[in-house]
Amino acid sequence: MLEAEAHPVPEAAKSTLLKASTMIYLFRALTETNSPLGKRDVELHLIRLVNDVSGTDGGFVVLAETGKPLSDTFRERDFPGLDGLVERVCAEGIVHVPARDSGSEGNAGATAGPLYVGDRIAGVMGVLGPDCGEVLGAVLTLASTALAAVREFEELRTENILLKSQTIPDDSGMVGESKAILHLKSLIDRVAPQDASVLVLGESGTGKELVARTIHARSRRSARPFVAINCAALSETLLESDLFGHERGAFTGAVAQKKGKLEMAEGGTVFLDEIGELAPGLQAKLLRVLQERTFERVGGTQTLPLDIRLVAATNRDLSAEAKRGHFRLDLFHRLNVIALKAPPLRGRIEDIPLLAEYFLKLAGARCGRRLAGATEECLHCLMRYPWPGNIRELQNAIERAAILGSSEWLKPEDLPETVLEAADPADLASPYHAALGEARRDCVIRAWNEAAGDHDGAARVLGMHPNSLRRLIRHLGLKETLRLKTAGVRAGAHDAG
Repeated sequence: MLEAEAHPVPEAAKSTLLKASTMIYLFRALTETNSPLGKRDVELHLIRLVNDVSGTDGGFVVLAETGKPLSDTFRERDFPGLDGLVERVCAEGIVHVPARDSGSEGNAGATAGPLYVGDRIAGVMGVLGPDCGEVLGAVLTLASTALAAVREFEELRTENILLKSQTIPDDSGMVGESKAILHLKSLIDRVAPQDASVLVLGESGTGKELVARTIHARSRRSARPFVAINCAALSETLLESDLFGHERGAFTGAVAQKKGKLEMAEGGTVFLDEIGELAPGLQAKLLRVLQERTFERVGGTQTLPLDIRLVAATNRDLSAEAKRGHFRLDLFHRLNVIALKAPPLRGRIEDIPLLAEYFLKLAGARCGRRLAGATEECLHCLMRYPWPGNIRELQNAIERAAILGSSEWLKPEDLPETVLEAADPADLASPYHAALGEARRDCVIRAWNEAAGDHDGAARVLGMHPNSLRRLIRHLGLKETLRLKTAGVRAGAHDAG
């Protein structure tokens, strides 16, 4: 095995490596520091290091600001005699301005070059003194590496947040062939290619987010992000930061700059669920975004451009809320450019078999079970129930049945009690279901007798919640039977007394 001969590292090499690594760190810090004073301190430290290795004295680092030409930012710093420097750097690369052109008597001139992030010029760096293009070129290479790493990290963080927001399982599925759902699909096809705001109305659990995702998928923005935000899930302060982002130090705990969901969705679609829950202050800020297509981060002063499409959803009557003063009327009109209605499940009963089949496939994949389908009796029960929780409730019922069921076919006894109670007795008239119903009646009657006609006592004997027993008694048609038994027990006790 060969071993390298150890040689002491020259002090000059150690110093160079240390300065190079420090420069990389400072370039990264320069992009991540938000306060003007903090940026100035980092810049001064960086310039001193470059002066030390290049034999120059003084200099500058100017980074581009979002939505503003680099030349404008450079002019705001006011460097006498260096007008037009940015244009030359962008066109020629590293340039040297001799003393006779710099406008500063006794100054040996300035050497400046572009700061690249990928293939884009993100700033300009210069030092004052003799021509040091070769040294500055090496420094700019280090800077490019550092700035690219910062950008890559920021992009990965943004992508991670967006992926988390978009990996909510698309379990609702725009499945169905009913007149109501076909009409909705037709409207989506017409609305999606346009760029107007859309307000999706409908009861809870009707699939309003799915409508929004379908609009985005069929729009010209489909290659850009879809960002969903629940306006009822966070407090006003947290939601404001979540929407608009914040600058470092904007509030306690804001230790770094954070992009908001609106900024992350640039070029794509923002879905605001439960828009009726938005606080009045945020309603005003959102209205400004829709009107001016600009925004400011919390704690920031810089106005940033924004290109998004907004889709909002609510189960409230926003028109009535606006008339009562509970929602801004001007914001309502901005949102209500196009209104779509997600139909309740009870209005599309004929779609239930298709939805049940779809949810069974999903549930089977999750549970690792092969499910052939639902029996005819089971489908009758599903179609008899009014589904106040709509598609979400149906999905939960199917998933529960898939977990608790003992065969590859979904049967009525696998369904929740609330669904069975709404079923017609004829749907459960097979010999098997009749025998099962008789066994359940006997079990309830025995518990009732054991508890001497006390409802809560019978529930404890059966290990059930009293409300569940009450529903079961109604479903089995035992109310009158148990009333008579209770009356008989009481009469016997009276005679014995």
